[in-house]
Amino acid sequence: MKSEKIVGLTASAGFQIGVRRTIPISQGKAWEVLILPQGRKLWLGDLAEEMTFEKGSAYCTADGLKGVVRVVKPYEQLRLTWQPAAWPEASTLQIRLLPAGSPGKTTISFHQEKLDSLQRREEMKVHWEAVISGLQELAHQ
Repeated sequence: MKSEKIVGLTASAGFQIGVRRTIPISQGKAWEVLILPQGRKLWLGDLAEEMTFEKGSAYCTADGLKGVVRVVKPYEQLRLTWQPAAWPEASTLQIRLLPAGSPGKTTISFHQEKLDSLQRREEMKVHWEAVISGLQELAHQ
């Protein structure tokens, strides 16, 4: 008997979600929007103290989200642990900025793994879709 595959469930990383969108801005502009305070607030929230984007730097937000930066490749990639106060375990968040084939377009990709349930996966899908929409709006102000 064949078991049904559950969407978003992996053998090694629990539940995962990926959300991406191509927007008409350069990778440099996308990076700037992502790490400047207004953009950072969209995907991290209000930081308890200033954050540095350096490997090994820890962060904490006013509402208890905490984590550690694992990878920083300027204009290309951020990878960090992501653990809201109510979550028993940290997840892994990877943000990538990918050239989209034509000049002046960039694909922004949020990929999160080690989520603890299908419900959490759905919550984060909605969250990351809203974040990308917010970043796109911010980029065009």
